[in-house]
Amino acid sequence: MKPGNALSSASALLKMAAMPALMLASLAAAKAVPPIAAFPANWTIPVPAGINAVLGWLVPAIQPVTSLIGKLAGALLSTLIGILQFLPWPVVALAVALIGFKAGGIRLAALVLAAVVYIVLAGFWMQSMATLSLVILAVPLSVSLGFLLGLGAFFLPRLRQGLELAFDFMQTFPAFAYLLPLLLLFGFGPIAGLVTTAIYAIPPMARCTLSGLVEVPRERLEVAEMSGCSTWQRLVWVELPSARPMLALGLNQTTMAALSMVITASIIGGFDDIGWVVLSGLRQADLGKSLLAGLVIVLISVIVDRITAGLFRSPATSGTRIGGLSWPAVLAVAGAALVLGAAARLAAPHLLQGWNETRGIVDFGLINEVLLGFVARYSDVLDAIKNAVLFYLVLPLRVGLAGAVLPITWGFSMTPAVAAAYAALALLFALRQMTKGRPSAAAAILCLAALLYTGLVAFPWPAAVALAVWAAWRAAGLRLALFTGLSLAFVLATGLWVPFVKSLYLVVVAVALCALAGGLLGVLAARSDRFSALLRPVNDALQTMPQFVFLIPALMFFKVGEFAGLIAIALYAVVPAIRYTETGLRNVSPTLLETARQLGCTPLQSTFLVQLPTARPALLLGLNQVIMAAITMLPIAATVGTAELGQQIYVALGKADAGLGVTAGLVFCLLAINLDRILRGVAGRLRSAQ
Repeated sequence: MKPGNALSSASALLKMAAMPALMLASLAAAKAVPPIAAFPANWTIPVPAGINAVLGWLVPAIQPVTSLIGKLAGALLSTLIGILQFLPWPVVALAVALIGFKAGGIRLAALVLAAVVYIVLAGFWMQSMATLSLVILAVPLSVSLGFLLGLGAFFLPRLRQGLELAFDFMQTFPAFAYLLPLLLLFGFGPIAGLVTTAIYAIPPMARCTLSGLVEVPRERLEVAEMSGCSTWQRLVWVELPSARPMLALGLNQTTMAALSMVITASIIGGFDDIGWVVLSGLRQADLGKSLLAGLVIVLISVIVDRITAGLFRSPATSGTRIGGLSWPAVLAVAGAALVLGAAARLAAPHLLQGWNETRGIVDFGLINEVLLGFVARYSDVLDAIKNAVLFYLVLPLRVGLAGAVLPITWGFSMTPAVAAAYAALALLFALRQMTKGRPSAAAAILCLAALLYTGLVAFPWPAAVALAVWAAWRAAGLRLALFTGLSLAFVLATGLWVPFVKSLYLVVVAVALCALAGGLLGVLAARSDRFSALLRPVNDALQTMPQFVFLIPALMFFKVGEFAGLIAIALYAVVPAIRYTETGLRNVSPTLLETARQLGCTPLQSTFLVQLPTARPALLLGLNQVIMAAITMLPIAATVGTAELGQQIYVALGKADAGLGVTAGLVFCLLAINLDRILRGVAGRLRSAQ
């Protein structure tokens, strides 16, 4: 063997063996050295107490300002709610249907009318107007601040990375975690909910503004420079008009983010809106009422989504022309209809008063009986699904195969012989990767095998930190590895390592379920246009549904407990898996598919041997979005019995411990950002390798 080849082989062997050896050494040392098995409590730092001390000084200093802002915002909100609840619902339906017809044609206009009729018949009109008022006030604030932040990131490239990291924190920081600071600043009431909604909805507009300005074609900028435009003129006349599609998307996504927060805001909002109806229904186990009220938010979200998407379309695709009227003219006609409706209400107050205040004709008790009857009839099937996921997926990740493999569930025990066979199988897979020249993949297989055998909760923290830092380094380089190491050091120092790990395994299980179900549905949608068309409205509904609404079917079918929370997380996070799988498969080059067909591949073989491997970058991006959605849903799932970081936030709410809530929220952010960056790095490597 040549010296160069020998050196290369030795290097590859070292890459494969170093990290697994560290894992095994940590596992062996954990049995003899307790501080390795569990991070010592006396090594932690009182981070929550420090945050509470800062808030104790900051809140009284700025409370006079926030009190004034709260009074002004409260007056605006009360006025807007009064106006919307005063207008007769047929007039509002007519005005919005007119706008919907302009934005999306007869179908959207029909959807608007159907939605309004449903809201009235269900008896939720007054609450819907309160919710809409909160969104109408929050969205302009979020859009304005998001636009300014995106503009700042564009003009200050040196600060761009820091601002993007701030956007990540704003978008992944659990709303519950900053409820307590906002309560201290604004007090209990709708204004705290309004501020919560506005903060949560800022990042989409900021990101879209930055993305739209950065992606302006170079040719247009050169023309502006040749024409002698100043920086301001170039921004107003060239860059902003070119970024119009992304700005429109930012407005759309900001509005949808605000609508998704209405139930969470109701926890501290304390006023009679749709979010409060859903929340009170959940607390009273009135699932029928919660389900129908949640459907109201879904309908409002879908209509707002379609209208905002149509507002900024190009003239060629801007929807149906109404007698040649432009958008300003249509909006003016809709406004005139509302004014006439207000005048009619003033002229005949007794005649029109009952129109908006009807209690509805829907019998929530009957719906509850139907739902409970369905659950009772199929309880055996539901229990079988629940037990299968818990015994074969959740427990192995939580306590490891060593503790989860039992004769009563698996049919055998993890005896020394079975453990040896498991180790041999892992080594065989690793050697297979070595023969393909992939030592890092071989090392990853051995490390994951050790992790699965031990379980996430019992895995020694030094080994977990080393594995995470190594994964970050392999995915995106030294900078991310340092950030990951510092992030996990912060988690350890706060004393939240065990809740952090429990959150991680819940995310892993939910992502596995989403990848399996969503990937299968995405493959079917990519192979069938008809199935794709049937699936599209389901995806739209799931994507626009507020987070709390996902708890309703989970509680209905599986009662309170960790599994109900897991199902709610999976339902919320499954859409990206479906959409990215379908998009990735449909974008595979037709030439490759034709070549596969000529080689004799069946459609199934073509899908698994050609399309899926080629679409790996898109699939990884979809996996990234699934993980982000699952992490976002974790604090909501904690309300039905999960014991992880989200539960720490609820403990903080119960104790009025803002420091603990903020600390747990920061840990959430770090978990989301690190997973996001690692998967982005892997996707980038795969894309560059193609």
